[in-house]
Amino acid sequence: MPETRQRPASTGHQPIQAGGGIDPHWHDRNQIVYAGRGVLSVTTDAGSWVAPGTRAIWIPAGTLHQHRAYGETSLHTVGLEENPLDLDAPSALVVSPLLRELILAYTDPAENQPDETQRLRAVLLDQLRRSPQRPTYLPTPRDARLAAACDVLREDPADARTLTELGRAVGASERTLSRLCKVELGMTFPQWRTQLRLHEALRLLAEGNSVTQVAHACGWASTSAFIDTFRRAFGHTPGSRRA
Repeated sequence: MPETRQRPASTGHQPIQAGGGIDPHWHDRNQIVYAGRGVLSVTTDAGSWVAPGTRAIWIPAGTLHQHRAYGETSLHTVGLEENPLDLDAPSALVVSPLLRELILAYTDPAENQPDETQRLRAVLLDQLRRSPQRPTYLPTPRDARLAAACDVLREDPADARTLTELGRAVGASERTLSRLCKVELGMTFPQWRTQLRLHEALRLLAEGNSVTQVAHACGWASTSAFIDTFRRAFGHTPGSRRA
C-alpha cells in the first residue's frame, strides 16, 4: 500500500482523470466528498462506497481512505469542524437537486463573498442533516474463506454460481459462508452480490459502456431487470446516469 499521510480536509473542487485517484490518507476534520461529474469510489479498510451524482460520501475525521475516479470526474470536497450527521463511520447520503447545487456553489468560493459563503454553509448544513442515508456500501470480508468466495465474484460479477457452489470452490460449506456473511458483512450473500454488481455497473457506465453491455457484464438476466434494480438503488435509470 502507498505511504499514508494526513491531508487537510479542505473545501474546494478539482478534476480527476479517468482511472486517477488520491492515495490513502486521512483528515483531522470531517469531510463530504461528491462527484459533480463522473463516478467516485471511496475505499477504507472496512469496505468501499461508489458514489454517482445522486450520492455524497460522509468521511469522519481520522478515517484512513483513498479515492478513485471512473470516467472524467469533478471531485468536490467540503471540510467540516462540526458533525451535523452525528456519524462516526463513513456513509452514503442522498443528494437532492438543492443539496447538489449547494455543494457546487459552496466548493467554488471564488464565486462568493465571505458573507455569502457563510449563508451557503448554514443552508448546506441544514440540508445535510435532512439527507437520508442510502446503502451504496460494499463491505470487505475478513475471513479467508469468505474473502476467497467474494474475490471470485470481484473478478467476474456475472458469475452466477450459488453460495453452495462457491463454497465447494473455496473449501467451505454453504452454512459456514452464510453465517460469515451475516457476521462480517452485515447482509446476506445475495445482497452483497447485488451491491457488488451495482458498484461495477456504475464504473462501467462511467467508462462509456451501454446499458445493455453493462447488464450483461454484471450478470443480470435481462436489461430490464438491471434497469429496475438500478432505479430502486439510485433513484434514476442507468441511461440517465450514463448521460
